[in-house]
Amino acid sequence: MTAHRNVLAFVMAGGEGSRLHPLTANRCKPAVPFNGKHRLVDFVLSNLVNSEIWSTYLLVQYKSQSLIEHVRQTWAMARFMPQHFITCVPPQMRNGPEWFQGTADAVYQNIHLIESMKPDLVAVFGADHVYRMDVRQMIDFHVQTGAHASVATVPVPLTQCSQFGIVGIDDSNRITAFIEKPATTDPMPGSRTHALASMGNYIFDTDVLLRQLRRMHENGTSDFGKHILPAMVGSHKLVAYDFDTNHIPGIEPYEEHAYWRDVGTIDAYYDAHFDTLGAAPRFRMSNARWPIYASPDEAESAQIENGVIHRSIVGSGSIVDGATLDHAMLRRSVLVDRDAHLEHCIVMEGSRIGRGAQVRRAIIDQDNDVPPGERIGVDLEQDQRRFPVSENGIVVVPAGYFRAGMRRASAQRGTAIAGKRRLEVVA
Repeated sequence: MTAHRNVLAFVMAGGEGSRLHPLTANRCKPAVPFNGKHRLVDFVLSNLVNSEIWSTYLLVQYKSQSLIEHVRQTWAMARFMPQHFITCVPPQMRNGPEWFQGTADAVYQNIHLIESMKPDLVAVFGADHVYRMDVRQMIDFHVQTGAHASVATVPVPLTQCSQFGIVGIDDSNRITAFIEKPATTDPMPGSRTHALASMGNYIFDTDVLLRQLRRMHENGTSDFGKHILPAMVGSHKLVAYDFDTNHIPGIEPYEEHAYWRDVGTIDAYYDAHFDTLGAAPRFRMSNARWPIYASPDEAESAQIENGVIHRSIVGSGSIVDGATLDHAMLRRSVLVDRDAHLEHCIVMEGSRIGRGAQVRRAIIDQDNDVPPGERIGVDLEQDQRRFPVSENGIVVVPAGYFRAGMRRASAQRGTAIAGKRRLEVVA
């Protein structure tokens, strides 16, 4: 059924990601690195491509250059298939000098793309979740139920309901209420501890979406979760698609069925990384039957000179020389010197961990030279005076922090030497 339908996808890739700071200091949330060689946006794009949805616009906004470059290098589609594309679209300001004011406004500002392509259905998906999903199964559910709009849903603890759009349903999965990030809510049917939350993934009948976008614009509203979906509950058929019913080929018995994580905070982002580690992880990155595609990798293979390595990932081009790695995740071109000790940490591209350094429960962003003997994650009181520390005690070293510090120290030494020489000349 799905194969005979023309589907246009919009991926909401403009997220500022303020709760992921400082990882989002110089990049938008969908461009944040994940695991050995991916970025967060790779999950939704892989799901769409694996689901044979070939026409996708990424609506970008904040600090989008690294995301645009990643999409250009990783997600180029064949030029001889004009309907096969993944294209970044910044705010066009066709209706005035405003940036995207919300998720629905972002689509409205590009309504001409829908009108020109004339799809049967429009998929509106988020760009910063870790999961696998066969979107065709959600589309089939949408068509079979005769819905005007479908919302993908997952159970979340009641204590987390303020972070999500919460959905109320009847016995036939029809949505009876949609409340964006309520302070409190009633549990979902059949549970005392969980509510039903929107994943931020929607399927719309095209004509319904166009009417709702124009009405939203006239009313001065701007968001799907806050405005459009709640307003549609009483006037249209909205259904909740149960993500737990989505089946992906190649999933191993030890994996968590229907794995989905909103990695909007440092702690959630950190924890999701370690869900991918080990011989029997909760989420296996290397599923050949439903791959999560990554950027091309031209670096040499990793080199292990010697050391002790336990349940870790060592990215291409990295060198480990006599160090100890325990639940460590090294991205590309990371050098770990002799006697360094890394425990439950993430180290991003182009960084160096100096001789004898200790790093535990930390995220080292890219292009850092951690000095020999440095201690990070050992004394949190000391760390908090230098770095952001999450609620759960994860230390985050901003990109280039130590290199910038060395440049400042070098400049100060140079100024001091020059001043001394001037005094000697005067004397």
